[in-house]
Amino acid sequence: MKRIKLPLIVVIAALFISFSSIAADINPHVAEAIEHAESAQTHGKAGHAKELQTHAEESLKHAKAAESGLSGASKQHVAESVTHLNEAIAHAKQNHADEATKHVSEALVHLKESSK
Repeated sequence: MKRIKLPLIVVIAALFISFSSIAADINPHVAEAIEHAESAQTHGKAGHAKELQTHAEESLKHAKAAESGLSGASKQHVAESVTHLNEAIAHAKQNHADEATKHVSEALVHLKESSK
């Protein structure tokens, strides 16, 4: 039993350390943009266009801030998320929660891709 515990503890510690370093590699603005986009998506699915708009606008601010510090594919994904967040905001202003939610969902896909 003791022979199993030590390797198990080592593996768990290694996983913990690797997950922490992966999380630290994510641009903090991208992380904030994702968090607000997820909140926008939740509100949109509930039909709350105004709340979706509020979170999408906050996500957009962070996405734009992140964009300047990125390059390559990550920058392209964030730029695409900015486009979708702008569309989501425009639809939310017209009280089209369903269409706005579709754009927020697409923005989330690109934000998450940018952090890989």
